[in-house]
Amino acid sequence: MGQNLLRCAGKIEGCEIVAATERPDHTAIGKSVNATNDTRLDTLSDDMRYTAEWPSNAEAVIDFTFHTTVISNLTNAVACQQSYVLGTTGLSEAEKSAVREAATKIPIVWAPNMSLGINLLIELVRRSAAILGPEYDAEIVEIHHRLKKDAPSGTALGLAEALAEGRGVNLDEVACYGREGITGERPKGEIAVHALRGGAVVGDHTVMFVADEERIELAHKANSREAFASGALRAALWLSGRTPGIYNMRHVLGFEPV
Repeated sequence: MGQNLLRCAGKIEGCEIVAATERPDHTAIGKSVNATNDTRLDTLSDDMRYTAEWPSNAEAVIDFTFHTTVISNLTNAVACQQSYVLGTTGLSEAEKSAVREAATKIPIVWAPNMSLGINLLIELVRRSAAILGPEYDAEIVEIHHRLKKDAPSGTALGLAEALAEGRGVNLDEVACYGREGITGERPKGEIAVHALRGGAVVGDHTVMFVADEERIELAHKANSREAFASGALRAALWLSGRTPGIYNMRHVLGFEPV
């Protein structure tokens, strides 16, 4: 994701990368961000280096790290009064609490997926669920590359939450994560989520509304991680001048008033 953010920054007016950070023991520390095989990075400053230090001169921070680093990153951003775009998934309850606490001091866009297409899908799922209701069985299927560490994906959970919101129910009370054994009849109103892993799949998500007489499928397939990177950069630009609080991509896209 870091490389995709660097590539996309030069395509979006108003974006300027001022630092690229890595963990202290990473082999890229001290090397130029242009020292890659992708010539599209030539638009970036030749003297910009990977650093293990916090970029205190940045206006906004984009975080696509591992969940265990989020609290430390948020602490630094709050200290520097930087707006924050959080795309890291798999957060623990303590880490989620830290995000909410930080949002009392800085503006944060927090979304399981920054893709503009995925967030349009989430909105369509929310509206479809409200119209179709529990008479249509809801199944969510996602597939990602074999290296993905969390399951189901944060995006699949976001779709499930949108579906539950559209129906006006609590997801925790109706969720089913995979099936095994003699499960019995499918309960009315259940929202099921299934995770597949394999190969180098960037990310596919399909939401099915299934009735006896018809099936409606809403799907998104990511061809490149640049879809997530460009959305995150747009979110960072949108945060400029915002008051502290938690925002999502619905706010960024204008689906929900601020």
